[in-house]
Amino acid sequence: MVKPMLKPLLYLAALFLTLAAAPVPAGNPSPAAPAAPAPEDRENLIYLDVGNAHETYGRVVIKLRPDLAPKHVERIKILARRGFYDGLIFHRVIPGFMAQTGDPKGTGEGHSDLPDLEPEFTATPHYRGIVSMARSQASNSANSQFFIMLNDKASLNNQYTVLGEVINGIKFMDRIKKGDPDNDGAVEPPADRIIRMRVAADVKE
Repeated sequence: MVKPMLKPLLYLAALFLTLAAAPVPAGNPSPAAPAAPAPEDRENLIYLDVGNAHETYGRVVIKLRPDLAPKHVERIKILARRGFYDGLIFHRVIPGFMAQTGDPKGTGEGHSDLPDLEPEFTATPHYRGIVSMARSQASNSANSQFFIMLNDKASLNNQYTVLGEVINGIKFMDRIKKGDPDNDGAVEPPADRIIRMRVAADVKE
C-alpha cells in the first residue's frame, strides 16, 4: 500500500515521463547549430610590417575590400607583389588624423609607373583604421599612395576611395613618427617606414 505522502511524488514522476515521451511539434524545431565561420580570404589580406631602419614595430593587418573598390584593391596587390612598397617612408603623418605612404620619392609627389585610377568613391565612413587611396585635387589621380586613418574624419567621406580596413595592429600605426604640423605633416628623414608589405596569400607561415 502506497503511503499518502508518496502519492504527490509518484504523480509528478508520471507526468514528467508523459511529457518527455510526447513528440515535438513540427512548427517548433530545435535551434540549428551555428554556421561555421567563413575561411580566411588571404588573397585580400595585406601584411604591413612597419618601423624604422633599426626596429620593426610590428605587423599591421589590412583587410582589403574589393566589393567597395575592385580596381584600387587590385592596384595595391599588384604593387605589393612587386615589392614596390618595401622601404617607402610615411612621408606625411598628422597626429590625430592619418599617416600616408606609397610615394617612392618620399615627397608626396611620386607614384608608380602604372596609370592613374578613376575614383571608386562610396559612402563608407573614414573612421580609425580605414585605409584609403590618396590623390591630388583631381579625383582621377590616385595611383600608389594610400593613407591609414588614425582617427575619425567624416569630411573625407565620398571624397577618397576606401579600399580596406586595419583589422589588427593599429597600435603600431600609433607609433609612426609624427609630422610637422606647420609643414602639412611632412616628416624629415630618418622617417618611419614600411619594412615589408605583402599579400597574405603569398606568405608562408
